[in-house]
Amino acid sequence: MLKEFFKSKKNIVMSSVLAVLLIALVVCSIVVDAGETRPCTARSKWDTKVGCDAYACPYCQKATTKTAAVDCCEDCDGEKTVIVCTDPACVEKYNSDHAEEIENGDMEAATSVEAFQCEECGGTGEFENSSRYFGTFMSLAAPIIAIALALITKEVYSSLFIGIVIGALLNAGYNIPKTLDTIINDGLIASVSGTAGIFIFLVILGAMVVLVNKAGGSKAFGRWAQKNIKTKVGATIATFVLGVLIFIDDYFNCLTVGSVMRPVTDSHGISRGKLSYIIDATAAPVCMIAPISSWAAAVSSYAPEGTSGLKMFVTAIPFNFYSILTLVFVVAIAVMGFDYGKMAGVEFKAQTTGDLGAIEAEDEHDGASENGRVLDLVLPIVVLIVACVIALVYNGGFFDSSSEYYLDFIGSFGNTDATVGLPWGSLIALLFTIVYLMCRKAITFKEAMESIPKGFIAMVPAILILTFATSLKNMTGLLGSDVFVDNLLSGAEGLKAFLPAIIFIVACIISFSTGTSWGTFGILIPIVLAIFPAGTILGTVGMSACLAGAVCGDHCSPISDTTIMASAGAQCNHVEHVETQLPYAITVAGVSFVSFILAGVFTLIADWVAYLAIPVAIALLIGTLFVIKYLAKKTKQL
Repeated sequence: MLKEFFKSKKNIVMSSVLAVLLIALVVCSIVVDAGETRPCTARSKWDTKVGCDAYACPYCQKATTKTAAVDCCEDCDGEKTVIVCTDPACVEKYNSDHAEEIENGDMEAATSVEAFQCEECGGTGEFENSSRYFGTFMSLAAPIIAIALALITKEVYSSLFIGIVIGALLNAGYNIPKTLDTIINDGLIASVSGTAGIFIFLVILGAMVVLVNKAGGSKAFGRWAQKNIKTKVGATIATFVLGVLIFIDDYFNCLTVGSVMRPVTDSHGISRGKLSYIIDATAAPVCMIAPISSWAAAVSSYAPEGTSGLKMFVTAIPFNFYSILTLVFVVAIAVMGFDYGKMAGVEFKAQTTGDLGAIEAEDEHDGASENGRVLDLVLPIVVLIVACVIALVYNGGFFDSSSEYYLDFIGSFGNTDATVGLPWGSLIALLFTIVYLMCRKAITFKEAMESIPKGFIAMVPAILILTFATSLKNMTGLLGSDVFVDNLLSGAEGLKAFLPAIIFIVACIISFSTGTSWGTFGILIPIVLAIFPAGTILGTVGMSACLAGAVCGDHCSPISDTTIMASAGAQCNHVEHVETQLPYAITVAGVSFVSFILAGVFTLIADWVAYLAIPVAIALLIGTLFVIKYLAKKTKQL
């Protein structure tokens, strides 16, 4: 078996790369040492500066080390030393704010103002490192090895688990009992508890898919589509349009579009690799430029106090080059009628042999009713969308008269929790679907109940991979990947105009390595807000670069939840999906990188000039595709 494996030059090269990575890991684990403590990098209470004030006056917002003895209590012998500010202006302001209490004799006029203490470090100005590798590049070692293993072995489960074990070993300092405790408690249990709502949503969605298929709804839609969608280009564009329309949530998008469009794309000989790419390209990228989505809510939650999170998200949309260009790319590839890279190979195979590259799965349409209607598919989806939107705003306080977001649709959507709202809405849609299909006599009660465990079984692979991927993300968090990135960017402030492009690359690397775009912009948004002046066009471009990079890395990563969901939705081999879409994603990422450089430079001229980078980016992408098509024809890769 090993002889067969090493006959391939590709396997030899990839195995050599993995061996180098493992040797580097061993060497670095010996050499690298972050020390016992690190400086506190908590955000200041009063501004967006990253860095701990330890103690600071609430009026002048300056750190102070002056001390004064004040009356306290009998337990400390009547005296307690506290850190105070004695600036006369601050003292006067303090006494003015408490003039009524002083006049009533409830308190005495102050001669100094007690400073606030940093809530993160308790005023010490430093944290104790949980590991000798905390905040070093070793914090990204585990996901890098997991990704390399997945690409070499074509096996995701073991690769992710090995990554989890390596991360736990590094965090525990190679202490075996502590390593096991980290894997179980900080990894797997935390992963399941943190994403339980998403798991429920996936199971319900799986059950709905089985119900609709059993009733013949998907089969009826397939018949309708085959009559009305005549060409391969039409099938591709129809899949793209449906993906854009389902912008509420990326998980919902992946599974719904895949289930609905598989029969259509199959009938036109579109490979499952191509279908999974279109699904993935219209999931996270669309959600990231849709103000009413779970992603908008997540980004808004990271806004500093006094700043509208939704406004911050909306202003960043025009410069989110990766998301916008990905959508342009899908349409351009369909209209131009060509593919390249590994996608060209799977498409050629699908067209010539009929092998679409589908994974072995039970035929969803076995036993499906022949009396199904298109409405049996469309109505449950519409109810699901409406119910999920209502559930999301309900969870955000839209109907709560005591909430500050009462009857505020945008505000409540920004205040919602998708892990609660999506299961809430999907449960309503599931109950409606069961009742509707039973009233139509499309299914029996027994068949409806049998569909629920079948839907769960269909989602088990995705849930397992999602659990492992989230656990791996937790390992990088324990090792301080956010601190490492903060230190990495702190020395680049002198290159202001080029910072958006740098931030884009950094976000891509983090998101690719950790498999989470939400975690990535959670790390980078506070840093971006600290680097750029508030309210500037360069700050907007920088924020867009952060979000675009997070989506890009997520789109490329084999351990990303969205990538996993796209594979599940298309019923495509997961590693094949990653390998076929990677050249496409890298092409868009390259053009996006250049576009962020242009946008950053354009901001130096005038604010309005920066917006010219948008049409330039689109033109640059289309021009790049024409060059690739020409080169592909020249080298006979088409």
